[in-house]
Amino acid sequence: MSAILLEQDIVHYEVLGRGRPLVFLHGWVGSWRYWIPVMQAASVSFRAYAIDLWGFGDSAKKQSRYSLDQQIYLLDGFLDSLGIGRVALVGHGLGAMIALQYALLHPDIVDRVMAVSYPLEENMVNSRLRSGPPADLADWLLGRTPLTEPVRADASKAEQQAVQISLNHLGSLQKAFHQMATACVLVNGQNDPAIELPRLEQIASLPEFTQVVVFDQSGHFPMLDENNKFNRLMGDFLALPSGESPRQLSLKEEWKRRVR
Repeated sequence: MSAILLEQDIVHYEVLGRGRPLVFLHGWVGSWRYWIPVMQAASVSFRAYAIDLWGFGDSAKKQSRYSLDQQIYLLDGFLDSLGIGRVALVGHGLGAMIALQYALLHPDIVDRVMAVSYPLEENMVNSRLRSGPPADLADWLLGRTPLTEPVRADASKAEQQAVQISLNHLGSLQKAFHQMATACVLVNGQNDPAIELPRLEQIASLPEFTQVVVFDQSGHFPMLDENNKFNRLMGDFLALPSGESPRQLSLKEEWKRRVR
């Protein structure tokens, strides 16, 4: 187990591989652990880090740390502590919120963002996500496969308040998102019960450097439901030259679909 201290509070993380830095940020259910299959794929070319956010996994549990600003402070402190400069971020749910906001604040640091299961509007979040205990949310959002068991195992470590407080900041972040110039791929699962799919008019208004991909056979966890496909998309996105729009990606036929 690896950890740093931020003002005497533990931030747990794990790391695999060598190369350019790539940081994974988990969502409202689970911990760093469900990124393992994706980290293993990325570690061939990248030094892949995965962090437990405040209130989750083995990081500190303090209600005063659960605001979005404090989670962003965690990411900033982590990068600074490990001497990580230019970085790519892959975030899921809550982690996508943090990654996008951090990219807005630090475009000089964040080279690109892959935002998974990110709601484009506050009313696109199922109310159950705001009220259910994390262990119950895991049962709701997950199928039963070997890849999903790490989420179930660590769901009980999360504090429900860490989920609820983070969602209180969603509206302000979404307004700011349209100002972002950092390359971004938004990934959604067609069958996600927690987050509604982006609509055509929303996609049309997205920033120039943003691409939307929907996985037809996925729910809330595309990286687990269609792991191989997710890894291929991530690899192609990370391989794009810096500063190039992901709209230039040659999307494989299996990713192409019309969203409603």
